Amino acid sequence: MTLVKYHKDLKVYQEAFSAAMKIFEITKSFPNEEKYSLTSQIRRSSRSVCGNLAEGWQKRRYPKLFENKLIDADGEASETQNWLDFALAYKYIDEQTYQNLYEQYNQILSMLTSMTVNSEKGHLIPKRNNYWTKQLVH
Repeated sequence: MTLVKYHKDLKVYQEAFSAAMKIFEITKSFPNEEKYSLTSQIRRSSRSVCGNLAEGWQKRRYPKLFENKLIDADGEASETQNWLDFALAYKYIDEQTYQNLYEQYNQILSMLTSMTVNSEKGHLIPKRNNYWTKQLVH
């Protein structure tokens, strides 16, 4: 069983970071008139998933605060999917890019839901030295 010490060790964080980097790259090609709207919104929401996970991880010894940050990350991931819908509708991204990113966010959402449910059940209790097992948090 591998122990998790840092938020960067969480699989969900790694997936969210990877997805946010992909979104940053694809939004470079969005039209200039979207710079302060769709481009900034999708970049912000995709990065906020990681930000909420990092902040929540630091607060994990306070179960309700940790759970709240997981719920916030879940909301940001869903918001990112919404902006992907718009990007596809405006033809800023192709169908394959859309499908790949949408599915990646479905996986992120699934992991966040699992972490939230396990947190509510008390299964994500910090072990000695504030390490958690990867097996419990994916």
